[in-house]
Amino acid sequence: MTHQTPMPGSKAPAIEARDATGQPFHAPASADARMAVTFFYRGVHCPICKTQIEDLAARQSEFRDLGVDVAAVSMDDDDRFARQQAEWNLGDLPVAHAMTEASAREWGLFISDKAQDSEPARFAEPGIAVTYPDGRIYSLYFQNVPFARPTLDDLLKGLGFILKKDYPIRGTA
Repeated sequence: MTHQTPMPGSKAPAIEARDATGQPFHAPASADARMAVTFFYRGVHCPICKTQIEDLAARQSEFRDLGVDVAAVSMDDDDRFARQQAEWNLGDLPVAHAMTEASAREWGLFISDKAQDSEPARFAEPGIAVTYPDGRIYSLYFQNVPFARPTLDDLLKGLGFILKKDYPIRGTA
């Protein structure tokens, strides 16, 4: 199967997923947000995802202070999502589940088949999407493995620079 990633500066694909109440997921967009960051994570089976998403939940205010809304999304089904809700410390972080494979592919996420008993039959590998309120993609950070992700400190520092200097979208030539 071919793999394509959306271009920076293009309109971001929709995210077909459900929120914690089972309703269609809508990325948070507060009136004063200057950007949004969506963390795509592998699912409840991934200990690296647990660490990253719990850290994000604990540090949401640092992103908000920059004018950046955050959310997390996985392909986990209802049962796996319920387990995550019980086992992870997510606070009030907007978290969605049941993202469709088609939606994950539209975003350019890498898709994996089950290789260990703890994994679902198919899931999206991790990624981070930074978007503007108008829906344009600023930057994408996608992995085909669970490790080597940007740290929250690096993201916060970079987003602070981008917003302070009005740094342009790169990689569009």
